[in-house]
Amino acid sequence: MTLAILYSRALSGVNAPLVTVETHIANGLPSFTIVGLPDTEVKESKDRVRAALQNAHFKIPAQRITINLAPADLPKESGRFDLPIALGILAATGQIPNDKLDCYEWAGELALTGELRPIHGALAMTYSASQLGRSFVLPQQNAAEAALVKNATIYAAKSLLQICAHLNGREPLPIYQHPSQQNIEADNPIYPDFDEVKGQSHAKRALEIAAAGGHSVLMIGPPGTGKSMLAARFSGILPPMTEAEALESAAIQSLCYGNFDIANWKRRPFRSPHHTASGIALVGGGSQPRPGEISLAMHGVLFLDELAEFDRKVLEVLREPLESGKITISRAARQAEFPAQFQLIAAMNPCPCGYLGHPSGKCHCTPDQVARYRGRISGPLLDRIDMQIEVPAVPQEELMRQQTTGEKSSTIRQRVERTHHRQLERQGKTNNRLSVKEIDRYCALDAASENLLKQAISRLNLSARAYHRILKLARTIADLTGSEKINSQHIAEAIQFRRLDKH
Repeated sequence: MTLAILYSRALSGVNAPLVTVETHIANGLPSFTIVGLPDTEVKESKDRVRAALQNAHFKIPAQRITINLAPADLPKESGRFDLPIALGILAATGQIPNDKLDCYEWAGELALTGELRPIHGALAMTYSASQLGRSFVLPQQNAAEAALVKNATIYAAKSLLQICAHLNGREPLPIYQHPSQQNIEADNPIYPDFDEVKGQSHAKRALEIAAAGGHSVLMIGPPGTGKSMLAARFSGILPPMTEAEALESAAIQSLCYGNFDIANWKRRPFRSPHHTASGIALVGGGSQPRPGEISLAMHGVLFLDELAEFDRKVLEVLREPLESGKITISRAARQAEFPAQFQLIAAMNPCPCGYLGHPSGKCHCTPDQVARYRGRISGPLLDRIDMQIEVPAVPQEELMRQQTTGEKSSTIRQRVERTHHRQLERQGKTNNRLSVKEIDRYCALDAASENLLKQAISRLNLSARAYHRILKLARTIADLTGSEKINSQHIAEAIQFRRLDKH
């Protein structure tokens, strides 16, 4: 046999397209050629493979070796193709059986000793392989992460020799089962509790509505009023992650960190980039596009503290993903799309010194200074943030009270879950994701509510986008109260959460 065919996976965004690894051995001067749009890491594979085969005491034919990675127009990167290339050479030269290779998919970087090293994106590749009914063979360090894909058949190996022994039938590899998988499924993630935040009942109410309907929030208040504490506890009142959401979130993290920490399984991500972060850090990028902070916050929370301190151009990149729930990164050679369904929680001071409206009277900022400070955030971006609320200083009596009187996160989460379930039953998505046609269908108003909203539009000069966001907010408020119809009280409360529209 001079030809062998194996299967592996490339990575394109969060997708893992199939790659066919064809190995051909022909007579001629000794050479080792890899074709099929390989990058530098893949081209260097021939040296790692040659050394690994020699150190494992396999024969390398003194002939013309050609490796084709198909399809040819799909870019191939990283060392994950080392393993299928090495096995292809062994199969083409008859050193391992060739009849069972098409039942598997392979990925793994080879050390010069023949040991297997971990790879990026194991979760996405395992999921794609399982959809075709193939078993997946990968390094042992990636096995626990890959086992998160239900119904996937996984074989974990330490070295090339171990895999060859499996294929020759001498020492079959067991199907991988993570020992603590049952405990992982049973455990509930632990988050900081809302009852630790004193006062701020208005802000807590806003965050409950935001959690129930998937809305974004901007908190405005002086330093030390609890904005960061509230944001850090927001994940604890969100509905539990579904299996599909957890898998998608873990797959994105796997692309960046190599291994997904299974201790974070079904734990909603909380990303809090510093205000010096660049636009590429937020949306992702690179010659081989990788996800940024907004994608790493998938199905979780993106917290932007000191929002006005971010570069204005950096903040503008949030506009597209806030609307569409995805981000497309285009480069000269390729394009990658990453999901970006996150909840934006932002915080900022009311003025440059931070103490505008504070009881201490510390603020001496002029109206022009305040206007310039708030002008760092563009109107189109503010328009896309559903809720803009004040977080005032906590009264001294409330702050010094020994016992907290607020609700626990678990109590709030129960209401959020009921509301979330009601939305899914009615329309199959959260209220924040409603289209214009769906808003007309599910957010119909009675005469009193419609008249109130007309007055608000006229007085506040609201845009069409703000109008639709108020309707979606009112729909969530009505759902929290168990009301089938939106009334004027729901509209009035929704308008109150658009603080910056009044300035």
